[in-house]
Amino acid sequence: MEQQDILNAETGTKESTNLKPAVVKIASVETRAVGDKGNLKLACKVKHPDKEELIPISSVKYEFKNKLQSVGLWVNLDEDKKIRKGCALATLMAYVGANNPNALVGKDCNTAEDDKGFLTFKAY
Repeated sequence: MEQQDILNAETGTKESTNLKPAVVKIASVETRAVGDKGNLKLACKVKHPDKEELIPISSVKYEFKNKLQSVGLWVNLDEDKKIRKGCALATLMAYVGANNPNALVGKDCNTAEDDKGFLTFKAY
């Protein structure tokens, strides 16, 4: 559809289909600079059993201070330039048995829905 045609497109009648939580395989990882400060976030492409194309996931649902929360996979480094112990990314890596972000590739991981209905990694 051409850009100009979009301006004349009417509202459709088909509901969007949300992917249900399932075990996914992490196919690739990369970091992306986000926001004005350029903070790094880990973005994963995963293979969901109900979708042919890879889908992106860049958040994890995990237990923090006795409460489940969904947060982005921000790259938090300590003074030794290692992933900060206890951060969301470190928790996900420990949960799936990866010692660094690249080691996530090829790992299977459960997913859950976040508060907005989007898929997030499940690490609890």
